[in-house]
Amino acid sequence: MVSYALGLDYGSDSVRALLVNTATGEEVASSVVNYPRWAKGLYCEPAADQFRQHPLDYLESLEQVLADLWRQAPDGAAQSVVGISFDTTGSTPVAVDNDGVALALKPEFAENPNAMFVLWKDHTAVKEAAEFTAAANRSEPNYLKYEGGIYSSEWYWSKALHVMRADSAVKDAVHMWVEHCDWMTAVLTGTTHPDAFRMSRCAAGHKVMWHESWGGFPANEFFAGVDPILDGLVERLPTETFTADQKVGELTAEWAQKLGLPAGIPVGFSAFDCHMGAVAANVQPGVLTKVMGTSTCDITIASAEAIGDTCVRGICGQVDGSVIPGMIGLEAGQSAFGDLYAWFKKLVNGPAVAIIEQSDVLDDASKQKLLAELDDKALIELSAAAQAIPAGKSGVTALDWVNGRRTPDADQTVAGAISGLKMGSGAAEVFRALVEATAFGARAIIERFRAEGVAVESVVAIGGISKKSDFVMQTCADVWNCPIDVLDSDQSCALGAAIFAATVGGAHPDVASAQKVMGSKVCKTYEPNGEAAKVYDGLYRHYQALGQFAEGDKS
Repeated sequence: MVSYALGLDYGSDSVRALLVNTATGEEVASSVVNYPRWAKGLYCEPAADQFRQHPLDYLESLEQVLADLWRQAPDGAAQSVVGISFDTTGSTPVAVDNDGVALALKPEFAENPNAMFVLWKDHTAVKEAAEFTAAANRSEPNYLKYEGGIYSSEWYWSKALHVMRADSAVKDAVHMWVEHCDWMTAVLTGTTHPDAFRMSRCAAGHKVMWHESWGGFPANEFFAGVDPILDGLVERLPTETFTADQKVGELTAEWAQKLGLPAGIPVGFSAFDCHMGAVAANVQPGVLTKVMGTSTCDITIASAEAIGDTCVRGICGQVDGSVIPGMIGLEAGQSAFGDLYAWFKKLVNGPAVAIIEQSDVLDDASKQKLLAELDDKALIELSAAAQAIPAGKSGVTALDWVNGRRTPDADQTVAGAISGLKMGSGAAEVFRALVEATAFGARAIIERFRAEGVAVESVVAIGGISKKSDFVMQTCADVWNCPIDVLDSDQSCALGAAIFAATVGGAHPDVASAQKVMGSKVCKTYEPNGEAAKVYDGLYRHYQALGQFAEGDKS
């Protein structure tokens, strides 16, 4: 009998559903649905680094994406699903009340951004992150030793503290904070109530300061010492965490009816999107998996014996079992990758967009056609023009910190910069410098891993950019001076979730067995160009120098 695994991937803009044959690895059907409120820019203030998402976007989109999936899938496929698993962005927490209800689902908080999910890219909590870092450096043990030594404004506790300071109504109503990935599994299994709620190892270990060596989370006194507003909050969290090959519970009858699935299907513990993407990429020691989208997330693994007592500085944590059970998962990444290209596209397209929108000559249909064409083709034309410029000949150097810096050494107060501009510098020269900047930022991560004793011998790339831009990928191969394998699957993170779903559902005895059948194949390899790599060695030093100047001048 044919059986299927269902992987659900919640990204920044949309949810993706992927149905995979557990015996062959065939991706039978997939669907994508954009979040409607997010698409309208609701509850966000980009100028203030505020990015919030309403829980109804997640719930409504889940029903829609599965309804569409079943229209594409073979007849009766829903009845043959053996397991469900989620991945989401993170850290993306939400405040819940004493009954485990997300506050924004209650009438009195329905339009309050502080009661909604605080998206990973929300950087409103820079001050709070610095306070946690300072407190950890004073404590014994240092509760950040396994999280890179620096707490980020992108992470759970910073966001919780910032919102509770900013909004007394939320502070008074909140019982605990829940990561998006854990909330989804709790909703589907009916375990949202704090008495039943359980947490995934991935989210807790990388963003919430969980570690087995200190019995779970830091002591309450640590948090109360940062701010009394946090007193008692950590004590409401479960101290045990679970890897993604384990079962949270079964799909409830209510959600089975909504999603067109049989009740009782096993639902696995969740993880962050990049971690499950790495599983689809057959991650292994010495190979860095890079999820390349609006931002990037870099994942590799190592054995406990290989890591030993090393606490890798400046990354987003090292957690036992966060990627593959029994291995140490290591995470890094860049706060902007595709976002930097999108920013530049918006910048150069801005005047033309305004002219088209304000035109009295064009009708509405013509306007929409022109705007769509401008949006679709701008980066294609920029890439073609930039690719024609030889490495080292643009004369422009840029930083990729337009959304702060995630790693190495998290600092969301830094900003992007461009140097070397002259009268002859055009859009193509600047765009090439921005592409090179994202590659240089990734190289800094690779070099930090290597300096700390973590091997990086090759890179596997997944995500939209890896499949869309030969120019970007070849530039990365040259800057990193190592081969890059691009995976065939267009939904690698959802595929990783499906691999765990197949394991939880009993179609395979363990993750490794599921990977052998269901893992994605390589569709293309980029080899570095030796001459260009030499040029980029010199340009990388310019990038580092510009970074040092920008950090020194950020005040």
